Amino acid sequence: MKKVAIYGQSYSISAEKEIQILLKTLEKNNIVSFLEKKFYDLLVEGNILEKKYPVFSDFSDLNASFDVLFTLGGDGTILRAVTYIRDLNIPVLGINTGRLGFLATINKKNIEESIHLLLNGAYSIQERTLLTVKTTPKTPAISELNFALNEVTIARKNTTSMIGIKTCLNEEYLTNYWADGLIIATPTGSTGYSLSCNGPVISPDSKNVVITPIAPHNLNARPMVIADDTEIKLTIDSREKDFLISLDSRITTVAKNTVVHIQKAPFTIKSIIPKNQSFLQTLRTKLLWGEDTRNETNL
Repeated sequence: MKKVAIYGQSYSISAEKEIQILLKTLEKNNIVSFLEKKFYDLLVEGNILEKKYPVFSDFSDLNASFDVLFTLGGDGTILRAVTYIRDLNIPVLGINTGRLGFLATINKKNIEESIHLLLNGAYSIQERTLLTVKTTPKTPAISELNFALNEVTIARKNTTSMIGIKTCLNEEYLTNYWADGLIIATPTGSTGYSLSCNGPVISPDSKNVVITPIAPHNLNARPMVIADDTEIKLTIDSREKDFLISLDSRITTVAKNTVVHIQKAPFTIKSIIPKNQSFLQTLRTKLLWGEDTRNETNL
């Protein structure tokens, strides 16, 4: 590991100590650090940095010569960082200075330990599926950043009325969901918005996506797990002239009767899992699975 990129929240500094530990640990191991420009400016303004660092501002500033992209924040920070790396195959390691953190799993107390594990090759790479979106007619706002790591969400706009979402899988009609919206989630996103709408937890290495209705009026509508190579076509009907498409945290207004095509992206995001971490461990820690006195004797 010789060169890394670092991305953090550009609107506030909530982890001064962790930022300094990360930079000093990397420098101690002769690793060159590039900081995202807005994040760097914020650190300079707060007098947190002891020297100047090279910066990057856009996807075009990064390339395959970067060994790792570190993020400082929560899962939302990683979702934003993905727009910088896209299909460059730069592995991501998230340091959790936020709240829950299913993607940003590195505890801020374990920064040095995690970097040493990386340097010693004590880690694995977990490839995470993304979804891409195309619309007919074309929607300019999502023509370039048309991918999502967590989920693609269709939702009502400016109305309390439900919307109708005609859903076809591989050109075969499934159903017309009458609901507040519909979530198409990857295994990564299964622990996010989909989970809060009673969707299942899916292991990151599963070759599936889940369709989860939001407050469905079809009382028998339930989340459905499908193969990740399924082509999904959605046609939305609404009393309002518009509806919303959300790709992770990026929201776009789209005219009703627009046809939305969703399918598996041709690239993946490489997530670094240090030897002392695992998805099942994260479930136990974050969702408190096993928090039952009957399980104590089995630990």
